[in-house]
Amino acid sequence: MDPTDQSVLEREIEALYERISELDPSDKQAAAKVEEAIDLLDRGDLRVAEVGPDDRVIVHEWLKKAILLVFRLREIQTLEVGPFEFADRLPLKGDFAASGVRVVPGASARWGSYLAPGVVLMPSYVNIGAYVGAQSMVDTWATVGSCAQVGARVHLSGGVGIGGVLEPPNAVPVVIGDDVMIGSRSMITQGARVGEGSVLSEGTILNPGIPVIDAESGEELSRGIVPPWCVAVAASRRRAYRGGEFFLPCVLVIRRLTEGERHDKARLNDILRQHGVST
Repeated sequence: MDPTDQSVLEREIEALYERISELDPSDKQAAAKVEEAIDLLDRGDLRVAEVGPDDRVIVHEWLKKAILLVFRLREIQTLEVGPFEFADRLPLKGDFAASGVRVVPGASARWGSYLAPGVVLMPSYVNIGAYVGAQSMVDTWATVGSCAQVGARVHLSGGVGIGGVLEPPNAVPVVIGDDVMIGSRSMITQGARVGEGSVLSEGTILNPGIPVIDAESGEELSRGIVPPWCVAVAASRRRAYRGGEFFLPCVLVIRRLTEGERHDKARLNDILRQHGVST
């Protein structure tokens, strides 16, 4: 999109959002502008969020506002896909073969999400505003929530939940780096982040309140951010309260990886087996 045209569209979306409470589906002109922005997300021409040069996540708030507006400006419609019936304000994505995307029956992705070439969707769900990078797999019963950003060559194992972060518009969404593996039934939510090349064991819970701890030093590395190129597992640590001692969840970094080591599955399995965990 031409930068000048994008700047004009951004200003129009911001102006519409200022009077969102006044809008309804009868305003076809407003709907056309908002749908233009959603189409840009759908094609991957723009993203809700991206990692900047300083490694900080940049949120393009106006695109989040466009998503909030589209729900205001579209009516619920009945959608029929084969024997299935849906009632929703948004259509589903289509033309998967032309996009180089494989979608297994039972999977669905909403219009306004982007699936890069080589993506595989097992029976799973991808919500509006989400971005899934090239060659990534969203495995059975996994979900990619609204505005979540998933890198290339990522494997979201069965039942993984990548949480959506839509409101407020300035809130940072979940960001999963390239070459990441997330173990089955893990939950990454509320703007948490997993660095490039890292592996999370099954059942890992990660959000901005969860401490990430280095197993060698005991040092708390962050809250809700797993560093790049490491193996991390679900754990707990003892905390004393007036009512007694309890164990609170944490994420434990048990091994640092060299770049590319994540793809050596035999070595990865050995590392996890030593600690009694798996992906």
